[in-house]
Amino acid sequence: MKWEDLDEVMEIERASFTLPWKREAYENELLHNQYARYIVLEHEGHIAGYCGMWLVIDEAHITNVAISPSYRGKKLGDAIMRYALQFAYQHGAATATLEVRISNMVARNLYKKLGFLEGGIRKHYYQDNGEDAIVMWVKLR
Repeated sequence: MKWEDLDEVMEIERASFTLPWKREAYENELLHNQYARYIVLEHEGHIAGYCGMWLVIDEAHITNVAISPSYRGKKLGDAIMRYALQFAYQHGAATATLEVRISNMVARNLYKKLGFLEGGIRKHYYQDNGEDAIVMWVKLR
């Protein structure tokens, strides 16, 4: 992800999440977070989706994944996650973790298909409605 990608990323962010990250959060990630890595998926000159992670020692923590509504249903979430996990592996990660809303069955099923296991619950994790998050992890090595 580059600075000039942020306008399109923010459109996808707002369309995808009830509690979207603010632009300033992405700016901070790109400018100041040495552990942050962000990938964009482009199609015909437009950003179709993105995935962010923090690479810390031997773990990749997936911070966010989103596909533009106009590109959903085309297996692009699968593609960007596979790419992100391969990227993490190539940069030394032995495991990857993430949190996902309990109600987000589409994402949970994708993560399970990619080998993620459910490892725990973070009670009242999401501030917009107090929904619990499931912590999922996968071994990469």
